[in-house]
Amino acid sequence: MKVLFIGGTGVISSGCADLAVQQGVDLYFLNRGKTTTRPVPSGVTVLTGDIRDFDSASSALAGHEFDVVVEWLAFSPEHIETDLKLFGGKVKQYIFISSASAYQTPPQKLPITEETPLENPYWDYSRQKAACEERLMRAYREDGFPVTIVRPSHTYDQTKVPMLGRYTALNRMMQGKLLVLHGDGSSLWTLTHHRDFAKGFNGLMGNEMAIGEAVHITSDEWLTWNQIYETMGQAAGVRPKIVHVPSRLIHAYDHEVGETLLGDKMNNMILDNSKLKRLVPGFEATIPFTEGAKEIVAWYAADPARQVVEDSWNSMFDQLIHKMQLITPIE
Repeated sequence: MKVLFIGGTGVISSGCADLAVQQGVDLYFLNRGKTTTRPVPSGVTVLTGDIRDFDSASSALAGHEFDVVVEWLAFSPEHIETDLKLFGGKVKQYIFISSASAYQTPPQKLPITEETPLENPYWDYSRQKAACEERLMRAYREDGFPVTIVRPSHTYDQTKVPMLGRYTALNRMMQGKLLVLHGDGSSLWTLTHHRDFAKGFNGLMGNEMAIGEAVHITSDEWLTWNQIYETMGQAAGVRPKIVHVPSRLIHAYDHEVGETLLGDKMNNMILDNSKLKRLVPGFEATIPFTEGAKEIVAWYAADPARQVVEDSWNSMFDQLIHKMQLITPIE
């Protein structure tokens, strides 16, 4: 297969790219060539262009035809319109990366399936993804545009600390400082390693049964947020000191951060992967978070330049902890 990734060096796409190269896919990236965190795998051809500029993208793509195009970077219907102009009638399969956060929030029924309504009143990002899906499915119904929609949930690699505050939180943990955790930490969450995600995703590329379908890809390991923080602590060799803070209080201090909680992380996220396993027989997520947490801690420990502590996070944490101490003294 000749495959184009629009993007290609992100958390999720990098895992899929590595596996695709191993599988012998003729892989191309279309991007601006500015990302340095994750290097382009050997064997990938980079086309330099800006997908947000139609003329730039069209020029970069001139002379190429692809079996599969994967759109990792579209976040609004306007972005989709550009892709329809670029690839309409020119590709056998177009895969749009949506988000499981677009599902009904909070969900009325668990587990979540692909039939769960797309309805998130709390997070504009999720509503925009749902609008992209709607436009693409209309193009599929009316024009035969060969779309497959993929909805990742919380997918991570070694660079992504899955705690509020990212590395700043890990740094506080290792220093024995108090950490902020939304809610009471009991809601169930699903973390998926990007190498596991890639096994499911790459099985959808070139899969005719996936055309016109939406499918999510996640691990089957469900953890509470308390367990996630405790697992990070075990990987770092410390015991986390957690202060539970209501999600709405965090939202009051930082609207943008709060949206990711109210619109996603404060709710139970249990997803049924039956559809994916029908489309990609043999798919299984095999990397538990105990292993992923060790990879994260080791990656940051390997290079001091990665250990960036953000004052804004520390300031917010200290304010929230002080607020909670006024309500209930913390020992």
